[in-house]
Amino acid sequence: MSDTNNASASAKPAYFRANNIHAYYGESYIVQGISLEVQEGEILALLGRNGAGKTSTLRALARLDDPMLTQGEVWLDGHPLHEMKAYQAAQLGLSLVPEDRRIIQGLTVEENIQLAQIEKPIGWSIERIYELFPRLGERRKQEGTTLSGGEQQMLAIGRALARDIKLLLLDEPYEGLAPVIVQEIEKTLQKIREEGITTIIVEQNAVAALKIADRAVILDTGNVVFDGTAKEVLDNEDLRHKYLAI
Repeated sequence: MSDTNNASASAKPAYFRANNIHAYYGESYIVQGISLEVQEGEILALLGRNGAGKTSTLRALARLDDPMLTQGEVWLDGHPLHEMKAYQAAQLGLSLVPEDRRIIQGLTVEENIQLAQIEKPIGWSIERIYELFPRLGERRKQEGTTLSGGEQQMLAIGRALARDIKLLLLDEPYEGLAPVIVQEIEKTLQKIREEGITTIIVEQNAVAALKIADRAVILDTGNVVFDGTAKEVLDNEDLRHKYLAI
């Protein structure tokens, strides 16, 4: 009986998976047949050198038109995202926090969060977000674009949590942040994982990303060159040197 159960469990599709996806910026062939899987509640680090195709892959997974997904399948909890527009994928629980954070000028911290809750499905309450990020609560009436870089990153993540999300895509969340703030964001991501939210993190600071990730996928010129555990990458100096320059 146990063997049957184990076989059944291993055959279960991943919570999020991309199968052989291809994407273009105009005529430029950027994402070249990438496949990856993430289980529910996992953190996956999507790594590679500059120009490897990490951000392009993230944007293609989010169903943005730039780059344009031209081939392949993207599934979230059994739903075919490859058949949907970006707003439909967002309604199903996919949220992308871009590198530039997209804090809306002229709106306070609280108004930025409230704007995310105008349409259903609504996720975390504002007060719950302030419990996760006490600094945001202290600055709730401050204009969002006047926050420090670390506080803006907290606001961008908090705004994503204001929606009912299943998959969080983070593009360079540690970019330009002091080490002490990076540690704070790391603790936040661990708390988010405890809530069962699946996360894919693109990060140039590969060591920091690997420390909190369960698994890692390494890209090189738009292709997957490694798919395994984060520990395997941390333990493999040759792999890190060749593809991550660390």
